[in-house]
Amino acid sequence: MTTRLVQINMKAHDDAALGGFWASVLGWAVSSEGPGVTNLEPEGFAYPDPAAVVIDLTASPEPKTVKNRVHLDLAATSAAHQAELVARLRGLGATLADIGQGDVPWTVMADPEGNEFCVLDSLYDETGPIASVVVDCADPHAMARFWGSAMDWTVQKVTDDSAVLRSAKGVGPYLQFLRTPDAKTVWNRVHLDVRPYPGDDPAAETSRLQALGASVIDLGADVPWTVMADPEGNEFCLLTPA
Repeated sequence: MTTRLVQINMKAHDDAALGGFWASVLGWAVSSEGPGVTNLEPEGFAYPDPAAVVIDLTASPEPKTVKNRVHLDLAATSAAHQAELVARLRGLGATLADIGQGDVPWTVMADPEGNEFCVLDSLYDETGPIASVVVDCADPHAMARFWGSAMDWTVQKVTDDSAVLRSAKGVGPYLQFLRTPDAKTVWNRVHLDVRPYPGDDPAAETSRLQALGASVIDLGADVPWTVMADPEGNEFCLLTPA
């Protein structure tokens, strides 16, 4: 048994409007599985496929109060393409953001609801529009051990500052755990969704993840997925097998 990263979930005050922004950014199709939910994926995409980590936006009245601990890095083909992309994003409603990054080769921005993201100057040819999903953490080594066992993604690099994973098929975005001194204080507005393979037992998979150091979060709601937290408290959802 194992899981793989299939999507990220993003809370939004207006899921349709924010979904429209991100669909324009990525060039992806928009759909909805019900009120308060907007789904984004590439045109013609056969979900789930490691070639892309799709995005679900769900309506939430909770305000954004702190820097997100999970964000996207967008890819470009060159520094010139990066500059063009930043200009296009500003035209769509994104803003430049200062989170204390200093002089770095990427551009930090925020979407219309304030969710931070970065625009890189490379990796597009390797990953597509999303270069990586980045998670702040205290201990990259611990995150690599947990997530490297929780999923069938390959741990590609681990240092004291970061850990990098990617689908074993060598396609799609990277998953990066980036060391930060900031403590987790609120529920993450952006979180990972992982899915077991067809035929796997969800209860057994939940127990396996708990044995690795995850915990179950009881929201008191009857939903077909299991809400969990990794060893550093980052929420994620264990979806049904597919």
